[in-house]
Amino acid sequence: MKRRPSSTLRFLPLIMLVPALILIWQQQGKDINWQLEVATNPDTRLDLKPLHRSDFASVATDLFVHAASVTELQDGRLLSVWFGGSREGASDVNIYGAYFDPATQQWGDNQILASRPSTHKAMGRTIRKLGNPVVSQAPDGKLWLFYVSVSLGGWGGSAINASYSTDAGVSWTTPTRLITSPFTNISTLVKGAPVYYQDGSIGLPVYHEFIGKFAELLRLDANGTVLDKARISHGKHSLQPVVVPTNPEQAVALMRYSGSAPKRAMLSRTETGGEYWPAPHKTAQANPNSALTALRLADGSIIAVMNDLDDGRHRLGLLRSVDDGENWQLIARLEGDEEYYGATLPRADYTPIIEQDFLESGGPISDTRWETYSQRLDKRICDDDLCRFIYDYPFLIQGKNGTFHLVYTWNKSFIKHLQFNQAWLDTLL
Repeated sequence: MKRRPSSTLRFLPLIMLVPALILIWQQQGKDINWQLEVATNPDTRLDLKPLHRSDFASVATDLFVHAASVTELQDGRLLSVWFGGSREGASDVNIYGAYFDPATQQWGDNQILASRPSTHKAMGRTIRKLGNPVVSQAPDGKLWLFYVSVSLGGWGGSAINASYSTDAGVSWTTPTRLITSPFTNISTLVKGAPVYYQDGSIGLPVYHEFIGKFAELLRLDANGTVLDKARISHGKHSLQPVVVPTNPEQAVALMRYSGSAPKRAMLSRTETGGEYWPAPHKTAQANPNSALTALRLADGSIIAVMNDLDDGRHRLGLLRSVDDGENWQLIARLEGDEEYYGATLPRADYTPIIEQDFLESGGPISDTRWETYSQRLDKRICDDDLCRFIYDYPFLIQGKNGTFHLVYTWNKSFIKHLQFNQAWLDTLL
């Protein structure tokens, strides 16, 4: 009788293949040029009057909406994207988008850019839920859309899908799944804006939530193929990196911190264009384990928008750092300027406050939607008779004419768009 090989022997070829696969993965992209493309920051303060204006990019009154991003197109319009559904992680969540016309100062119709069925068809695999989308206009003219999907488990089982458009979003390529690991290829999520390199490649800030929580910078070629990746942080407590370039070699990465108190924004700096990052450390700035956004001004300082609290997301601040992110000064309270924003209020007390905020935030068409929205103060922000305020997940860009555009989640109900300019900032400094 022929003796069967042991389990170890039968799997020996596969075991021997593992180091080879790891070596191939580690070697790919090692000849990449890690020189960042640094945008010229416009400064038009002498030509403009102070600008500070808000409206809503999303129009549905019955959806849970979250995780918006925004980019400026080559024709000067904006495109914002977000996810929306009955709740976060629900099977009815879609990726939505809308265009903003600066000439008319109006957002257009909301349209579905990706859904579970369309992603399932493209990937050929079961898709349980969709999440965080990021949109970005690349220097070569391609308009990129990255978004998260989950086939198994929770957000720890995520993958990133990518597609692009060459006609400003009229049509999109079939989304493909980014291969970020030679094995399981799970637990990769996106939130921050891409950075671009002089060779035309893309630096995509990503993070992981499976077992550990840590940040990376993916390097993609101009067609979206993963070339390499650099670890920004390690361990279990850092996620959602935002990369802010200084020059072709230097950049800072700001991250949210999910560990024990004190809750502080985290920071790392690269001197090699993002190829290598030292271990991050806590800054002096309070942040309650929530997403943040940042960019560099023409004078070299950095502005950021975040929940500047030890706990809760009822306050949103605009801050400035003159020492590359170590210390921050609050320059404007964007949301939650009164003490009651941090409280849980009875619906009778909450309703007149949220109504005033809604009408002031939503621009000229908000008054036509208040009656419908007021009847749906459900578990997004109210639990039985008690309601709360939530402002989170900011995303900030600066347009070619110098105008800053900020989008964020307004009480889990709308995507709010805030415009301001350097002249307005100067009134605060």
